[in-house]
Amino acid sequence: MTIRLTGRAGSTALALTLMTTLAACGEGGSTTPNTTTVTATPTPTPTPTDSTAQANAVVQQFLNIDLANLENYANPMLPAYYDNTVEAIDNTPAGDPVTDPIATLGRVLFYDASLSVNDTTSCSTCHQQSIGFDDDERLSTGFQGGLTGAHAMRLGNIRYYAPGEMFWDRRADDVEDQATQPILDANEMGWSDNGGIAALITKMEGLAYYPTLFEFVFGDGAITEARIERSLAQFQRAMISSDSRWDQAYAQVFAPGAPGRALNQALPGFTASEQRGRELFMTGVNNGGAGCATCHQPPTFALNANSRSNGLDAAETTVFKSPSLKSVGQSTFFMHDGRFTTLRQVVDHYSDGVQAGPALDNRLQQGGVPRRLNLTIDDREALVDFMETLTDDTLGADTRFADPFIR
Repeated sequence: MTIRLTGRAGSTALALTLMTTLAACGEGGSTTPNTTTVTATPTPTPTPTDSTAQANAVVQQFLNIDLANLENYANPMLPAYYDNTVEAIDNTPAGDPVTDPIATLGRVLFYDASLSVNDTTSCSTCHQQSIGFDDDERLSTGFQGGLTGAHAMRLGNIRYYAPGEMFWDRRADDVEDQATQPILDANEMGWSDNGGIAALITKMEGLAYYPTLFEFVFGDGAITEARIERSLAQFQRAMISSDSRWDQAYAQVFAPGAPGRALNQALPGFTASEQRGRELFMTGVNNGGAGCATCHQPPTFALNANSRSNGLDAAETTVFKSPSLKSVGQSTFFMHDGRFTTLRQVVDHYSDGVQAGPALDNRLQQGGVPRRLNLTIDDREALVDFMETLTDDTLGADTRFADPFIR
């Protein structure tokens, strides 16, 4: 007799031949079968490794990403001076720290031109890694060739601005709120006039890698606006700049508890002009400096939350913010409208070009009149030289933040 047992998944579990021997005890005798109990082997439940391998089989057709060996976004190695004073200005939501899986999904979203209506524009189109996640054009080009209303902001150290409002005009509440506004924008990526987020999600559901990635990251394949925002925000918050020439030199003099955090100490390897620029940047106006650090806070060089506008135009009413100054030397356009094309023009503005207005920061005025630093030509060049030391080539070349798509 041959008995075939089948497991729950319908696959053959076992084929077993049982030989039954009957023993006769004469006329009127009975027969007793020799029985054997057989238990079917169940189909194994997929392990996380199995699930990851299956997800990789889909994802790696499109992306240079290994879901079994994710890049480290959650626990970066940071200098000692990224301490509690830096943590105090971190705008990461309480209870929702950066994680490797969510930031990995954010990286895919950041570089995917499919998030625009006609597959031409991604976040990285306007925020290019090689130039500090800035744009090399004054105004960025949208999905149909139209121009944006403002210059793209650098993204390094975006997490170190509390309370967290985003964009030049601070119209977004936080990095999450900021994340999908360019996607929806009628000029940038186009979805506000083409079905909105619902239409975008339908498009993403038709791309094989997104349902797989969302299930891998969140435990189910549901694509939602909140998950898109959260992923993009975590990827951007992972863009920490801490390896410029300034960082490398400052790390040699910083010590916990050092007076003034050693920010006024001469730095090893700096030229005389860079040292002078550092001194002007770090020292307050009342002590003979330019007072830049009171708004652009080292070591992140992100904007102080209580900063107001910088007097670009007379009678200005909009309270603008700015990105961190890390890698500012890689930019080719400056200010919200990209009106300046050199760092020297930026310094000239702060030296003698600040205009009065209701939004003007009080540190840029005295007695209601715009402050005039009247810097010498050498001091202006020194400030430029110092800001050039803030360029972070490590962040600009870090493969964790590079395009993951197979092109």
